[in-house]
Parts: sequence; structure tokens; C-alpha cells
Amino acid sequence: MPQSLSNLLGHLVFSTKHRAPVLADAWRADMHAYAGGIIRDCDGVLLSARSVSDHIHLLIQLPRTVPVAKMIGEIKTGSGRWIREKADDLPEFNWQAGYGLFSVSMSHQERVTAYIANQAEHHQTVSFQEEYRLFCARNGLKLDERYAWD
Repeated sequence: MPQSLSNLLGHLVFSTKHRAPVLADAWRADMHAYAGGIIRDCDGVLLSARSVSDHIHLLIQLPRTVPVAKMIGEIKTGSGRWIREKADDLPEFNWQAGYGLFSVSMSHQERVTAYIANQAEHHQTVSFQEEYRLFCARNGLKLDERYAWD
């Protein structure tokens, strides 16, 4: 077949280093747009993005030609640099070392988009750790808590 096609959706979640609540409302939308540009440069598509003060959710149409770990590294490195430059009070900002990437079927895209859009309300009652544990359990991933919360 001369044409290679893919349509892989991933729900990417990662937190600030030590879950520090430093992502400011004033510039989070710009940070999401910046991350979208990085994803586009990697031949992916940002479908949805939201964050709260200590973590971010991105729904991504994953690229066919760029390894996922490379793209995620680019997102975290580039957006971290953007935050350090944008926020004068965060010269030492870093994302956590790890991340969670969870597959999403096309039939669940709207549901995941709505979930991501509802982050502020959701996290009034559920912590990042509780949410992440649940994602891992639902996706059959064994979470090693010794390394999950850097």
C-alpha cells in the first residue's frame, strides 16, 4: 500500500514537579496554544487542552511519523521553557519526570473532550493523584507509587 494512514488518539496527562500549584489562570490558555504548536510541529493535532494549577490534560491525534516519547519530551521541554520565560516568578519551573498517555477510541472522543473541558469543576472534589490512579486502573496499568509523584 503506497499510502500510510493512522488515526490514534491519546489522552496525555502530566503534572508540575511535586504537583506544585503554579500554573496561573492568567496564562494557561496561552500555554495550551503553545503546546498545540509543538504538537503541530511534530505532525500531531491538539484536539483539546485544559489544565488546573498543578497539571495538564491534552487530547492529541498522535503523529504517524514521530515517536510518541519524542513528541511528549518536546511538549514538556518546550512548554516548560515557555513557562519559565512567561512567568517571572517561576525561573525554576519543571514538569514532573513522567507522564500518563491513555488511548482513546474515536467513539469516546467527545466524552474525553468534555471531561477535559470540565477540569476545574472536577478537581474541586478529586485530587490529581486520585484521578491518575483511576486512569491507570481503568487502563490496566500498574502504578508504582514510589516513582509516580516526583
